[in-house]
This record gives sequence, C-alpha cells and structure tokens, in this order.
Amino acid sequence: MTDTRIRVLLVDDHAMVAEGFRRLLDATEDIEVVGVAGTAAAAADAATEHRPDVVLMDYRLPDGPGTAAAARIRAEVPGARVIMLTGSDEPEALRAALAAGCVGYLEKTGPLDRLPAAIRAAAAGETVISPHHLAQLSRGPGAAALRQHTLTRRELEILRLVAEGMSNQMIADAAVVSIHTVRTHIQAILEKVGAHSKLEAVTIARRQGLLGPD
Repeated sequence: MTDTRIRVLLVDDHAMVAEGFRRLLDATEDIEVVGVAGTAAAAADAATEHRPDVVLMDYRLPDGPGTAAAARIRAEVPGARVIMLTGSDEPEALRAALAAGCVGYLEKTGPLDRLPAAIRAAAAGETVISPHHLAQLSRGPGAAALRQHTLTRRELEILRLVAEGMSNQMIADAAVVSIHTVRTHIQAILEKVGAHSKLEAVTIARRQGLLGPD
C-alpha cells in the first residue's frame, strides 16, 4: 500500500517548541514528521536527505535567518513547500518570506491546532497566509510584486483563462466549476494583485511573468 501521508520537516532551534509541533503532527493520521533541525545548515541538509513535502521553518535561527534556509531548500528540493513561522507580527518578515519562495506565513503565538490544516493546504498547492497578513502586502516598498506570490494554483489557472479572452461562463465550463466560484476567484485575484479589472490583472500578471511566455 502506498504511503500518502504528507512528509514534514520541522525547523526550530527551541527544542520544546519543536517537540510540541512533533507531538501534534505525529497524532495526525495523514501527516508524518520525517525530520527535525535546529539550524539553517541542518535544515538544508535534512531537506536534501528526507525530501519533505512541507517544511515548517522558524524565522530566526542561530546561524542565520530562516528565509535564507528556505531559499536554499527551494533551490535544492523544488517540490518542498515552506511555511514560515515567526514569533512576532513583522511586515518585513512576511515580505522576506514570500521573496524567499515560502507559500505560508504563520505566527507561533496562534493556536497549534491550525497547523495540520495549514500543512494540508500547502501540500495541495495553496497559499497559507491570513487576511491580516495579506493586507500588510498592500503597504510598503515592493508590495505590488510580492502580492503575486499569494496566488493559488487554481487562481493562476483562472487568470490564464481570463488572459485567453474567455468569459466568466466559458471559464466556469472549462474549469468545471460554477460561475459563482469563478467570480469569487476573480475577485480574490483582483484584490491580491491590486488590480481594478480583469484586464489590469492580466497586464500585471504578464509583467510579473506569472503567465509564462506569450
């Protein structure tokens, strides 16, 4: 029987925190903790060895920022999805995490029981960022470009169909979803990229290289 559990690497230099995460996730049927690391260097080595699906990465590590470790892991293990964990609400940390290729950003002070759902969402290709943190992306230098990283796979698929000139109904038929779902996705896309229309969203996406070559 094929093991379909989500493979997770924990990266935190506080042993008690890492142990708390491990106990929670070990009790979750569809998630397997394949390794624990306490430094950026050890995290990169562990990721290469264990090939995790998802990495829970502490923002501050003894030998460097978690963002550097995340970028290295993304380069060496492209399939790994990194969720950044931080002890404080810092807008610059959020931007650095997204720039490093992280797909999630969570505060350690939040409830632990949200982690399994966040891990499942990341493994499924979704972005794990709260509306509060998404709002932070609309402020500060580089915000317009960084917002692009929050688009989910489904939203990118919808945006590509929009770029092909399809109407909402045509998109609904092609994606096998309701037109209400299409409208919801489009509204989310407009908010995330800071656009006022579908045409503007496509223009921004093409400028950022999200839609691939013309």
